[in-house]
Amino acid sequence: MTTIEHKLYIDDVIRRVETARLKVSGHHIVKIVAVSKYSSADEISTLYSIGQRAFGENKVQDLKAKAIALDALPLEWHFIGNLQKNKINNLLDIDPTLFQALDSLELAYELQKKLEAKDMTLECLMQINSAKEESKHGFMPEDAKEAYLRILKQCPNIKLKGVMSIGAHSKDKEVIKKSFETTYSIYKELPNATICSMGMSGDFEMAIECGSNMVRLGSIMFDK
Repeated sequence: MTTIEHKLYIDDVIRRVETARLKVSGHHIVKIVAVSKYSSADEISTLYSIGQRAFGENKVQDLKAKAIALDALPLEWHFIGNLQKNKINNLLDIDPTLFQALDSLELAYELQKKLEAKDMTLECLMQINSAKEESKHGFMPEDAKEAYLRILKQCPNIKLKGVMSIGAHSKDKEVIKKSFETTYSIYKELPNATICSMGMSGDFEMAIECGSNMVRLGSIMFDK
């Protein structure tokens, strides 16, 4: 695919995002994070050249390698994967724009400890397991608000900006929609939360219509 063809392809994705957001409100802004975990530094650079700025990785070592390779570009890096406690320092060395998958109090306390030691802060989203699926990480919906408030109070170096969730793993659109609505209803109750990150390549339009203002698009952005 040439750069021009890729731009036309991305323009179509953006049109789909626009159509979905306008169903919510003309004032509803949606940010696209291009999930680059299966893409090379060259492919990221191509996407940058046609206007994409935010990229997401789910492995610390891959994020580090790509951040170093593309250091000359003013990219916004998001870490969207499960963070093991022994990888916290490695992530903090990269200093990403946003960590989207804060999925337990245990991780929050360990992250706070490491941030305090480095005299750093990190913007984070709390991950909610809105469909209550065993295969997914995150806080159960009924525990999410209390845990969010606890992290705000007890972990001052963690700057909570809102929530993230993955839509239900189901062929039933109503089940997927319900999982998004669950996350959004929690998001609306949280103090000063500004980001509701929901929706991936297969379900982002529904997620936006349910209130998402940040979508994580992988294959659809890289034509894979």
